[in-house]
Amino acid sequence: MPQSSAGFRLAVLNPGGRDPEQHFEQGAGAPGEGHPPTNFHGYAACTGGTFFRDTARAIAAKCAVLLLLRGDFKAAERAMRQLKKAGRTVAVSLKETGLHQIASQLQQPRNFSRFIGLVNDADACIGATPEAADFYRSIRRDDHAVAFIPTPYPVTDERWNFRRPLAERAGIFIGTREFDVPSRNHLAALLVARELSDETGERVTVYNFDGRNGERLLATIGFAAERLRMKTRRLEYAAYVREIAMHKIVLQLDTSFVPGQVAGDALLARVPCVGGNGAIDRIGFPDTCGVGRTVAELQQKAKAMLTDNAALEQANRTAQSNAVSSLSFSIVQEQLNRFFTGLAAQR
Repeated sequence: MPQSSAGFRLAVLNPGGRDPEQHFEQGAGAPGEGHPPTNFHGYAACTGGTFFRDTARAIAAKCAVLLLLRGDFKAAERAMRQLKKAGRTVAVSLKETGLHQIASQLQQPRNFSRFIGLVNDADACIGATPEAADFYRSIRRDDHAVAFIPTPYPVTDERWNFRRPLAERAGIFIGTREFDVPSRNHLAALLVARELSDETGERVTVYNFDGRNGERLLATIGFAAERLRMKTRRLEYAAYVREIAMHKIVLQLDTSFVPGQVAGDALLARVPCVGGNGAIDRIGFPDTCGVGRTVAELQQKAKAMLTDNAALEQANRTAQSNAVSSLSFSIVQEQLNRFFTGLAAQR
């Protein structure tokens, strides 16, 4: 195991997954070059490592492995046996780590039994949220082998700086889009956005992938004419972040305790994010996230930024400073290196 952060590489393995193998020797790479370096791909990217779906290929990389757990966990069990036989250091993490997603995956006793076995067979567990890390600790009861490490974002790489001049920015971008997941609070966010639009005259942009049903729900909310922009076409990642960057703020009321890609996208767009209790929300946007605040308080914070450019720019500067110090590639790479080096010392 390399002892310097400069030499540490991590293989992230999603056995049998759909995302193709992707090498990140040059770190984040440029926008459009494969899967964006976000979420679990970010762990590989920040270490100059590789994202794999083939276990044999991950073993051949001859480095520590983060094994992602999903579905019924059968593929992960097979991968774990092969990785341990090859002598690899293996940490595990659920691929979907929102609280509702964890509950959904583990509601079947057989799946839960497999999951417990994988958590205990692994050398360690990495939680992309503090809540996921606490869940792993409740099973392992082995604190040194469990860590919360946030998913990194390439906030210091200018290729991933999508900032637009303030004069080109307008309106509210709704960060959520799922009406049918209660903890997303998507409908509530839209109602708040309508009130903000009525008060400030700002337009609201929302993505609708629910077809006619979504259209009817949006029509029922009662946005003023010409103040709702409904988008229905899926964009590749860089184009999507550029769309976000055209707005003054991102608004969400998600209470799923997810890693926080909505907030991460906002960081790359250089747009403040209001609401949400994901890990990135709490780290990057502690002054405007949803933890410990009522909806009315979040609405007031949003209104202040929509009507005061100085407040808007100050919020963005604070968020970027937080991201550089806690979520950047170099910071998270060092956290991963220390964690895996400590595991090697315990073996």
